[in-house]
This record gives sequence, structure tokens and C-alpha cells, in this order.
Amino acid sequence: MLAHNVSTFCDPILTPHLTTLYGAVLVGGLVGVISILFLLAKMNTRSVTTTAVVNLVVVHSVFLLTVPFRLAYLVRHEWLFGLPFCKFVSAMLHVHMYLTFLFYVVILAIRYLIFFKRKDKVEFYRKLHAVAASTAMWLLVVVIMVPLIVSQYGNNEEYEERQCFRFHKELAHPSVQVVNYLIVSVVIATAAVLLVLQVIITMSMVRKLRHSLFSHQEFWAQVKNLFFIGVIFTCFLPYQFFRLYYLYTVAHSNHCHDNVAFYNEIFLSVTAISCFDLLLFVLGGSHWFKQKIIDLWRCLLCR
Repeated sequence: MLAHNVSTFCDPILTPHLTTLYGAVLVGGLVGVISILFLLAKMNTRSVTTTAVVNLVVVHSVFLLTVPFRLAYLVRHEWLFGLPFCKFVSAMLHVHMYLTFLFYVVILAIRYLIFFKRKDKVEFYRKLHAVAASTAMWLLVVVIMVPLIVSQYGNNEEYEERQCFRFHKELAHPSVQVVNYLIVSVVIATAAVLLVLQVIITMSMVRKLRHSLFSHQEFWAQVKNLFFIGVIFTCFLPYQFFRLYYLYTVAHSNHCHDNVAFYNEIFLSVTAISCFDLLLFVLGGSHWFKQKIIDLWRCLLCR
């Protein structure tokens, strides 16, 4: 009886919170993908930023295709689709997180370049160049990155066919630990640099524009930058910081240790909330959103 209780307590899958979260991610993500498609139809297809957003839509769409299988496992508490596909679905959550972060960095880097170089926009010379750049990137991901991750993911230990998303024993291997520590360090350092640059740009604009801040399109572009920064710090960095603790404690144990595996699954699932970014991006460009920002700013000034 005690063993059964410990197993249930240490099992991160047996929680209704994950079912609700992934269900909301699936619905919100699909609505966001559909909504952004209408917006992209009106955007400049040669823009580097637009190209990055299109690729971001593809990343979210591919990940959302795997969410129903996660939900099926959460509801049934039994994996019915084979261990190889389990590894693929499990790895896709990590692939989605890091590719989304990569495209955020690209979008922000382009926007920062536009600001510091005093350019109106950064474009490809032809539409074909944008297609070629996206194709080359996806060939790299599909042909090299995904097969490499899936082939190596969960291959150092033995796992049960009917259970899924329990590959933490892989972290006991030194090579896996080194790769994880390196990735976490790069993500945290990159996020910190982006935040510093955004603070510098925002303060510079506030000093320059002052009371006419809201009448400049340049300011609203920086609001969108803050949106991407906010998603990074809300959805991605909590998991990255917890990952350091997780690697330190659970990596050297084959058993549940202080329920850390449960919290790792929770933090990891939070990264999927980034699928709402497309929906929020569409809403953020609306007149209603801008008016709310203006009203909030005026309210703060009145105090």
C-alpha cells in the first residue's frame, strides 16, 4: 500500500491540472494560428520579421498536432501508441520550446537592428529569398535536428511501453547533463541580454518622445517587443531555472526525490502556454488594446 501511494505521489502524469492546461493550449493555439493567418495575408511577405512569424506559426502548428496524444494519455493514464512515438511526442515539447525561443530571438534581433540602424524595415530582396531561407532552416530541423533528438532521446535506459514522458533517468548520464547545462546557460544568458537591450531602448524612447509617446508607431513596435520578452520570462525561463535544480537533484537518482519530477513536468508544461502568443499578437495590434494601454498610462500619471 505504501509503495502504491509513493508511486502515485511521485507520478507527474496523474494530475488534472495538466489536462486542463494542455486542453487550453490546444484550443487557444488553434485559434491563434487561424487568427494570425488572416493577419499574415496583409503583411509584407519579403519582411524578415514576417518570415520569422510564418515559421513560428509552423512550429506551433506541428506541436499542436502532438497535444491530442498527450491529452489521451492524461485521460487514460496509459500510452497506447508505442514507445517510439512516445519519445517523439515527448521530444516535440522540447523542440517546440527551443525553436519558439529561437524565432523570438530572431524577431527581437531584427527589431533591435531596425531601431539602432534607424531603418524602417529589414527585407529580403525577393520573395523567393524568404522561401529559400525558411526551406533551408526547416531542412536543417527536419533532416538533422529532429532525427538526432528523437534517435538519442530516451535510448540510454529501458522504459515501459504503456508509460510515457518518464525519461528523467537519462539525466544520470554525464554527457546528457553537460548538454542540458549548456543549453540552460545559453538560454538564460540570451534572455538577459535581450532584456537589457529592451530596457535601454525603452528608456531612450521615453526620454526622447515624452508626452507624445503614444502617438508614435515606433513606441507600439517596442510594446510588441515587450510582449515577446514577457513570454520568454513567463513561459521559458521558469523552466530553465528549475532545470538547474532538477539536474542537480534528480539526475543522480532512479527514484522519485521530494517529488521534484512532478514539478519539472509542471514547469515544462508551462512552456506550452507560449502557443497563445499568436492570439495575443493579433489582439495586441488592435485599436482596443492600444486604447487600454493609453488609458492605463493616463491613470498612472493621474496618481
